[in-house]
Parts: sequence; structure tokens; C-alpha cells
Amino acid sequence: MKVLKIDHLGIAVNSIDDGKKFWSDILGLDFKGAETVAEQKVTTAFFPVSESEVELLESTSPDGPVAKYIEKKGTGIQHVAFRVEDIDAALAELKEKGIKLIDQEPRIGAGGARIAFLHPKATGGVLVELCERE
Repeated sequence: MKVLKIDHLGIAVNSIDDGKKFWSDILGLDFKGAETVAEQKVTTAFFPVSESEVELLESTSPDGPVAKYIEKKGTGIQHVAFRVEDIDAALAELKEKGIKLIDQEPRIGAGGARIAFLHPKATGGVLVELCERE
């Protein structure tokens, strides 16, 4: 598996509008835009930082994964995403190594990226996302 870079840090927030006040107004990061990913019950907002991004995650449903995360742990860093060269090969390698996966196959995430999550029980408690972009 070839990890190319940290693609983004996912931060769970109650409100993207409130989150923008810090990330854009205070830190001066450019707001790249927001996108709702209905399948994942989330609206995302991206703020580029050099070759990576900060991704704010606002749940669109009380039973969505981000809402459940906030309910258990509060707002803050929810996941780290690594860009990989070939997500299919990466998942196959991780399965071979016995790593517990949330996603057995890639799915489409924000911005049309192919994504898959690794289970935090296999990563020392960190939700890790793999991401492949064209």
C-alpha cells in the first residue's frame, strides 16, 4: 500500500456555519465549499491547507454517524484521512494483514473520492479513512 499524504482531517461540528467562524474568519483558511453526502447523512465543508484540507462534518440526521460520534465524544477531530495510490489494493492488503475494516469495498465520498474506513479497534482508537482521488 502506498500512502501519498494526509488528505484531510475530519472534524465533527454541530454547525458548519459556526465552525466556519473559527477556521475561516479567525485562522483565515479559504472556504472551498460545502457538499451534502446523503448516503452518509452528513454535510461537509472543506478548508484547504497546502496539500491537505480540514473537513468539517455536520450531521444531517440525529441517527447519522457524525451525530452519534458527537453524542458519545463531543465535537472535535473525528477521523484522519490518508490519500492512497490504489484504494482497492490497499484494502486487499489490509484484509490480508487481518485489519478490521468498516468498509469492505470503497464507496463514494465528498468530492467524488473513493473512500473506505478502517475500524478504530484496529488502529489504536483512531478512525482512519483511506481516500483515492483522480
